Amino acid sequence: MVDFFFKHLIVDLKWVDLLDIFIVFFIVYRMLILIKGTRAVQMLTGLAIIGIFYFISMRLGLLTVHEILSRFFSYLFIIVIIIFQDDVRRVLTNVGKTPFFRMLSSAKADSEKLVEELVKACVALSRKRIGALIVLEKSMGLKNFIEVGIQIDSKVNAELVVSIFIPASPIHDGAIIISEGKIIAAGCFLPLTRNPNVERSLGTRHRAAIGLTEETDSVVVVVSEEQREISVAVEGELTRGLDGPALRRVLNAVLGIEGTENE
Repeated sequence: MVDFFFKHLIVDLKWVDLLDIFIVFFIVYRMLILIKGTRAVQMLTGLAIIGIFYFISMRLGLLTVHEILSRFFSYLFIIVIIIFQDDVRRVLTNVGKTPFFRMLSSAKADSEKLVEELVKACVALSRKRIGALIVLEKSMGLKNFIEVGIQIDSKVNAELVVSIFIPASPIHDGAIIISEGKIIAAGCFLPLTRNPNVERSLGTRHRAAIGLTEETDSVVVVVSEEQREISVAVEGELTRGLDGPALRRVLNAVLGIEGTENE
């Protein structure tokens, strides 16, 4: 019976159907990427739990509960629009600004320039004994952390990064978050790692870098003001004691950039 079903499915399946499935999958995937790291994910989880209770109440014959939830779901579309109005606006804005398909050569050039500016900034900060916490967003969104910081939206250059972290700056505390080649926010606070095996000698910046990379796929660069040490956190692991060329190599590797080594 199963073989018969699959044979007929393969015969009836046309390339248009495959294209249709692929487009739907791609759109859903991109939408999930856009809302990743936002409050929308928690709200969707809450709606999913309510949906589970709806089917349980129907199964167990809980008439009152089922009637209430039925009325709730009859207005679900309007409720979703009201609850997610900010997220819907943000998603549509991002779609307008950032096409799904990007020019790879342009992205590569921008990434190389970004790395060079960050290397210059981190080396300068290390020499001046100024602490810094720099987050590079990848596929997982960091909007929850961006929203609590100071919005900037500026191109990355070494002088700006250094000026943000000098002690006299009102936004030197916390981290800066870089997304799509721009500094999106500064003064952002990151979650500290709960890993009991982390070295006790590590300070708050290093623990925050490890904590964020345990939860997301972002890359975090840390400059220690006490030890003048540059470190990079990826997937909860910390690479320490980097100089300029070593930092460039690490960032090129984790960002998938194949370029020449600039001394």
